Amino acid sequence: MTTSRKRTSFKNELLLSLGWMAFLILVETVNASLDHGLNIYGIDPRNTGSLPGIYLTPVLHSSRYHLFSNLLPLGVFMLLVMQHGIARFWLATVFIITLGGALVWLLGRPAIHVGASGLVFGYFSFLIIAGIRSRDLKLLLIAIAVGFFYGGIIWGVIPRTGPVSWEAHLFGLFAGLIAGYLLGPRRI
Repeated sequence: MTTSRKRTSFKNELLLSLGWMAFLILVETVNASLDHGLNIYGIDPRNTGSLPGIYLTPVLHSSRYHLFSNLLPLGVFMLLVMQHGIARFWLATVFIITLGGALVWLLGRPAIHVGASGLVFGYFSFLIIAGIRSRDLKLLLIAIAVGFFYGGIIWGVIPRTGPVSWEAHLFGLFAGLIAGYLLGPRRI
């Protein structure tokens, strides 16, 4: 791979990550203008009508603060997951959203669950497990850096009362572990 190809690839990955972040800001702007009325499309556990919320939850947030607390780690982790390959990035993303969201739907406490934090936690654990299993020095160094700089987020899986969906954190983390185990060593 030439240096020019690497720059183009990174540029595309950066544009994808920034584009996704801009989309989330747009959705939050619309949602805020509707007094966060779109949040009814989040995950309402065990309500069959909210099954589509499994896929809508990562783009819905309860406030601008909620969105901006997820935005930076989400953007960084997206770029880092893309270092495992774009196909693996999409597979991991769909897997984490599907399994993590399904577990929130099945086991979450009664509330509307919204936010991208389940995906953030999923990417976190994916990066560590897939990086270790990859046997690739660059990906292993990413795993170590993620663990070192972001390891404190693990406290977010502790059950608590209040509006924070610790269930989305826990099940996202779990889904990322599984995705990292299944996708880490493969060549895709």
